[in-house]
Amino acid sequence: MARIIESTTGQRRVIKLSTEDIITIVQDYQRIVPRFSTKNDARNYLEDTVIFIPEDV
Repeated sequence: MARIIESTTGQRRVIKLSTEDIITIVQDYQRIVPRFSTKNDARNYLEDTVIFIPEDV
């Protein structure tokens, strides 16, 4: 599960991902973006896509 690490400077937080989190993200990416898409095509496919990762509490 993902773990959010708070920033001491008030900037963006860091999210630590487990191996399973990374595999899940890659699987979602492969499901959403057709094979052999260009970088710009991939951005367009992912633009309105939300991928949720459970947070470790």
